[in-house]
Amino acid sequence: MKKHNPSLVVESSYPDLVINVGEVTLGEGNRKKLQKTQRDQEKEKVARAACALLNSGGGVIRMEMANSDEHPVEMGLDLEESLRALIQSLDFQAFFETNQHGRCFYIFVKSWNTDFFPEDLSKPRICSLDSSLHCRSATSVLPMGSREAFSFLKTKKRNAKFCGEEPSNKIRRDAKQNFHNSNPAHLIFQRDRLEHGEILPFPESQYVEFKQFSTKHTPDRVKDMIPKYISAFANTGGGYLFIGVEDKSRKVLGCAEENIKREDLKKEIEDAINKLPCVHFCQSQCQITFTVRFLKVLAKEELKGYVCAIRVEPFCGAVFSEAPRSWMVKDGEVCCLTTEEWVDMMTDTDPELRKLSKDFESQLSLSSGPPLSRPVYSKKGLEHKEDLQQLLFSVSSEDLKFTPESLLEELYSEHEGLEELIKKQMLPFSQGILILSRSWAVDLNLQENQGVICDVLLVAQNSPPILYTILGEEDADGQLYCTRTAFTLKQKLVNMGGYTGKLCVMTKVLHLSPESNAESFEGSDSLIEYPESYYLADTKQMEALLQSLVIVLLSFRSFLSDQLGCEILNLLTVQQYEIISKNLRKTPELFIHGLPGSGKTIVAMKIMEKIKNTMGCEKNEILYVCENKPLRDFIGNKDICEAVTRKAFMKTNSNFENIQHIIIDEAQNFRTDVGDWYEKAKTITQRGKDGPGILWIFLDYFQTTHIYRSGLPDLQYQYPRENLIRVVRNAEPIANYLQKIMHKVRENPPPNITSKSLNILSEAELSRDVPGNLKIRKHKDMEQMVDYIAEKCHLLLKAGYSCKDIAVICNTVNDDYKSKLESAIRKRKRSRSSEESDLLVIESASAIMGNHIVLDSVRRFSGLERNIVFGINPRAAEPDVFYNLLLCLASRARKQLYILIPSEEMTNSASF
Repeated sequence: MKKHNPSLVVESSYPDLVINVGEVTLGEGNRKKLQKTQRDQEKEKVARAACALLNSGGGVIRMEMANSDEHPVEMGLDLEESLRALIQSLDFQAFFETNQHGRCFYIFVKSWNTDFFPEDLSKPRICSLDSSLHCRSATSVLPMGSREAFSFLKTKKRNAKFCGEEPSNKIRRDAKQNFHNSNPAHLIFQRDRLEHGEILPFPESQYVEFKQFSTKHTPDRVKDMIPKYISAFANTGGGYLFIGVEDKSRKVLGCAEENIKREDLKKEIEDAINKLPCVHFCQSQCQITFTVRFLKVLAKEELKGYVCAIRVEPFCGAVFSEAPRSWMVKDGEVCCLTTEEWVDMMTDTDPELRKLSKDFESQLSLSSGPPLSRPVYSKKGLEHKEDLQQLLFSVSSEDLKFTPESLLEELYSEHEGLEELIKKQMLPFSQGILILSRSWAVDLNLQENQGVICDVLLVAQNSPPILYTILGEEDADGQLYCTRTAFTLKQKLVNMGGYTGKLCVMTKVLHLSPESNAESFEGSDSLIEYPESYYLADTKQMEALLQSLVIVLLSFRSFLSDQLGCEILNLLTVQQYEIISKNLRKTPELFIHGLPGSGKTIVAMKIMEKIKNTMGCEKNEILYVCENKPLRDFIGNKDICEAVTRKAFMKTNSNFENIQHIIIDEAQNFRTDVGDWYEKAKTITQRGKDGPGILWIFLDYFQTTHIYRSGLPDLQYQYPRENLIRVVRNAEPIANYLQKIMHKVRENPPPNITSKSLNILSEAELSRDVPGNLKIRKHKDMEQMVDYIAEKCHLLLKAGYSCKDIAVICNTVNDDYKSKLESAIRKRKRSRSSEESDLLVIESASAIMGNHIVLDSVRRFSGLERNIVFGINPRAAEPDVFYNLLLCLASRARKQLYILIPSEEMTNSASF
C-alpha cells in the first residue's frame, strides 16, 4: 500500500474503527460560503475516510464542527453527494447514518457488500473515489465508475486466457494490423506534411480525437490531457490523437514551432505515457505501445508549424490515467491502495473448485461478502454454519441462554460472587445468548491477560452485542484489554465471518471485589452512542451474527489453499472445536486418540496457536515432534513452532533449553530404540518454574506400522483422554473401505497393541454423500503397474487435476520405483506425443508442497494427504501389521484411491 494519509487519524481507544478527520464545516448554508478549495479539501478527507471504512469492515467517522452554530445542523449536500458517489447511488441509509453530540459529528459507516445490487448488475468488490480508468464512447472520453471498471476488468481477465493460447506477440501483431487496416486516420498518420487549413477527410470518432492549442503553455496542457486520452484509447481498441487540428471543423491549424520545440514536446509525451500505471492479466507483461509523429504544416510551401500525432494501440490489460483513488485501513493507518492491490481486490473471485465441487459446499462466497473476507467451504456431509450455530450457540425464543454450561459451573465454583454479578448484569435482557470464555482474546488469536477471570459475550434482542470483561483485581490494563478484544471481535465478525448487517460491539469492564462478593463494577461502555439500527432486532439477526461467529471460531486455513494458490477456509467439526476450546492450564497433558482422517494434525496446529496466546510464548518455545521428516517439514513451514523428528528429539545433545510446550503427533509409530521419548518430553514440560507446560499427544493405534514398543504409557494411564471419531478427510467409498480395514485390524491386532485400545472403532462416524473412487486392480508385474499409473496421471491432468493432487505410495521406496515410473512416463510421451507428460515431475514426500507427483513409502507419507493416491503392492515386511499399513496407505487419499497389487496377491483378495 502507498503512504498513509496524515490528515486522517485512526483512534485506538474505541472498540471499533474510528477515523478522526479533524474540523469540518457543516450545514448547507455554511458550506456554500466556503471557498471552493476549502470545500473540496474537506469533502475529500471525509470521502477518503468513508471509503477506507467501507473497505475495511465499517466503523465511525468522527469530526469537529468548524462552524460556530449552537444548534445541530445537517451535514451538507456536497458531503452527502460525495458519499452517495462511493456507494453508487444505493440506499444512503443502508450504509451511512449520522449523529451529532455537541460539537462532535459522527458518520456511522457499515461495511461494503454487494448484496444490495440487483442480480443483473456488476458488483464491484470494493469502493473507490475514482477508478482512474477511462474508455472511449463515440467521440467522448468517459471515466469508468466502480461498476463499469469491475465489468471491464472482469472481461479483460477472462479474455487473458485466450491471450495465453497463442504467442502474445502474434496476438498483438494481428490486432495491430486489423486496427490499422480499418482506420482511415492511418493514411494521414503516415504522411509527413499537411496543408494549413486542410480539412481532414474523417471526423472525430471512437478512434480519433482532434485537439488544438494556441497558447504559450502547450507543453503543460498536453501533459495534463495525455493520461486520460491514452488510457481511454488503450482500453478501447486503440486510436489516434491529433494535436493541432480544430475539432469541429477538422481544419489543420498546427502548433507554432516557437511555442514549443518538437523534441521537448515529444519527451514530455513519452515521459507522461511511460509513467501511466498499467496492469496485465496475461504473461506478456508488455508495455503500452504508442508512436509519436510530427507532421509539417505548410502554407504555400512555407512552414507554419506542425501537427503532433499520437497513435495508441490496443492494450491487452488495463491502462490507468493515475493510480486508482481507493482507501483502506491497514496497521492503524488510512492507506491508499496501489494499482496492483486495487485490481487484485476488484477482480478477486471464489476459487475454481470444479473438480472439488462435489466435495465442498460454500459457506461464505466472495460475491456477497465484505471486501476483506475470504471464501469459506465446509466438507460435504458435515454441518453447515447454520447447523453448527444451532449446535453451539442456539438462541431461545423465550429466555436468555448461558453457554457452555460446564464452564459456567466451573467459574461459579471458583469465584464467589461471580454468579450474582453476572445475573445482575443480565437483568435488563430477556432473550438471547450469553457465551462465556476464560479469554475471548485467546479465542480470537490475541494474547491472554491473566488478570481476567472470564469474558462474556452477550448477543441479545434489542441490544448491540456487549463484551463483558470480569477482573479479579483492579487492573489498569483491563479496559484496554476489553477494548482491543471487542475491536478484534467486531473486525473478524465482518471481515472473516462475513456479517453484512450494521454492527458494533460495546464493552463493559466489571470488577469482582474480594471485599464484597456482588460489589461494584466500573462501567465502560464506549463513548459513542450508536443508532438503534445497530441493535439486534430479532432472532433472525442474532442467528445471522452467530453464524458469522461460528466462522470466526471454527475456521482454519485449508490445506487446499497452497494447492489452489489462494487462501480458502474450512470449518472445524464440533468435536474438534470442543477439544481446542479446552482450558490449557487445567489440561496440561492430554492424549487424543483419532481415527484415520479425523483431523488430528489440524487440531494439533490449532492448539499450538492457542498455546502461543494463552501462555504468552514464542514459536521457539513450542516443539512439534513426529516420526517422519516430510511431516516435520510440512508443519515447520507453517511457522508456528519448532519441528523435529523423534530421532532428532532424542539426540543426547538436544536438550531444547527454550522449549516449554510439546505436541507429539503420530505417536503410535514412535519407538524406544533410541530412548524413552515420553519420559524426556514429560521432563522438559515439567521443568518450568511457573508450573507444567503443555504436553499433548496425538495417536491412532489403528495406524501402527511396527511391532515394537512405542514408548506410550499403557492405555489405562493415558489420562485425560479425548477421542476424535468423525472421519472428515475421505470420500464415502474410501471411508467405507477404511472402516472395513479397521475391523480387520481389530480382529487381528499386532502384538504390541491391546484390543481395548481399538474399541474407539465402535464410535466411528463416517463421511457420507461425498463422492469418490476406490479401485483395487491386479497387474502381472511392476511394469504393468507403472504403465497404468502413467496413463491414469495423463487422464487426470487432462481432467483438470495437477501434480499437486497425486501421490504414489509404496511399502519401501528405492530408486528402482522412481526410474520405472519415469521410464513409463517417457514411453507414454514418445507413443502419444503427450504435452501433459512434460508436466509429470516425481519427487519424494520431503517436497510435499511442490507441484509434482509424490513418490514415497507409507511410513514417510504418514500424517500427509493428497486428493489422489496410488498404492503399489501394500505388503508389509512384518505380516502382523499388514492391515495397519494398508489402512495408513488408504487413509491418505481424499478423493480417489487406486490399490495396485500383483496377480498372485489376488488369490487372497479378501485381504484388500
